Amino acid sequence: LGQLAYMLGGRAAEEMVFHDPTTGASNDIEKATAVARAMVTQYGMTERLGAVRYGKAEGEVFLGRDYGHQRDYSEEVAAAIDEEVRILIETAHQEAYEILVENRDVLDTLVVELLERETLDKDDVARIFEPLSLRPHRPAWTGSARRAPSERGPVPFVPSRYSLTHGNGNGNGNGNGAGPSDGHALEATDTSSASSEESPA
Repeated sequence: LGQLAYMLGGRAAEEMVFHDPTTGASNDIEKATAVARAMVTQYGMTERLGAVRYGKAEGEVFLGRDYGHQRDYSEEVAAAIDEEVRILIETAHQEAYEILVENRDVLDTLVVELLERETLDKDDVARIFEPLSLRPHRPAWTGSARRAPSERGPVPFVPSRYSLTHGNGNGNGNGNGAGPSDGHALEATDTSSASSEESPA
């Protein structure tokens, strides 16, 4: 949803500042619509339609309606797809607008400096955006209110516990064992036990 809001920021800025949107955001709208439709039909990112792939995976243009293409969903599902896409777009559009309203001073400062200097470097942008009002992180979403996210996070990756060994996946480098095609294998090592087994020089 954050990516959609980002794409619709230009359109929201036109509405907020000039009170009259133009055709300038047409490409952004096209891309945002494509992303939203993929979220619904390919990635299962709506609770209403679930983790189901809708439409053929043959590269055909997917419009949510049947324009001469064979489809594997009903008229009711097509209408639901269109509705879910619109909900995603409208939610992101509203979020983009609200963020710009909350940070109008930052936006105006950016515009003034661009008009005066034409080019801004990374430090300039960081300085201008320093007073930016940030929104809280989005709550975790699993696809259904019935599937509560686990409070237990993923297994932490500790680089010091792993070593990259050369060979063909079996550690002997003779090329006869099964393993990664590049001849490297990642194996876990216990650094504490290895150090204790070393004999003093």
